[in-house]
Amino acid sequence: MTGVEDFAQRMATVTDSRLQPSQKDAADQNFDYMFKLLIIGNSSVGKTSFLFRYADDSFTSAFVSTVGIDFKVKTVFRNNKRIKLQIWDTAGQERYRTITTAYYRGAMGFLLMYDIANQDSFSAVQDWATQIRTYSWDNAQVILVGNKCDLEDDRIVPTEDGQRLAEDLGFQFFEASAKDNINVKQVFERLVDVICEKMNESLDREVSASNNKDSSLQDASSQEHSGCAC
Repeated sequence: MTGVEDFAQRMATVTDSRLQPSQKDAADQNFDYMFKLLIIGNSSVGKTSFLFRYADDSFTSAFVSTVGIDFKVKTVFRNNKRIKLQIWDTAGQERYRTITTAYYRGAMGFLLMYDIANQDSFSAVQDWATQIRTYSWDNAQVILVGNKCDLEDDRIVPTEDGQRLAEDLGFQFFEASAKDNINVKQVFERLVDVICEKMNESLDREVSASNNKDSSLQDASSQEHSGCAC
């Protein structure tokens, strides 16, 4: 086992202990669902700033690279449901890749982010999408986010290119700005709504399958009892 892989396992253990609710947080345990969400993408695309803008409504221009992985918790109300969001902010550097991919399992949604003023971050989207398909569950929902749309004068990646790539990958698409608070809340709300929609579709299929099974059993039972007794 490599040092990075060992660190990933230890991080997972520490994370489990950090997530144990304290007495002060007891009231926050009253929720209908808990969604695990990940923000991924190259280093310096603004993942941490995006998370802090959404969770704390704060922004700082001071750039500090995320080491490994961190998370915040936020509770929202959607469709009369109280939903607890566990939002993970991942490091974009290659040396942390083994650590971050360890957290893909169980994630219900991803924000895949690039910087509209950085072509390399946009070119890497395909690789990040491949990692999602490789390490996450099949039904995980993804939104592609072109961050830093406040830097219009420095734009390198046209909006149309982002939209086209999102369509090719089967993702929804937003351009946003953590600095100017553009589409930050909307991105998270849309991701939560899509997850809820997929959950409802899955439940409907299960109910339908169960009803069909019960109907088949009833038909079989009726046929058995309709025969004459000799």
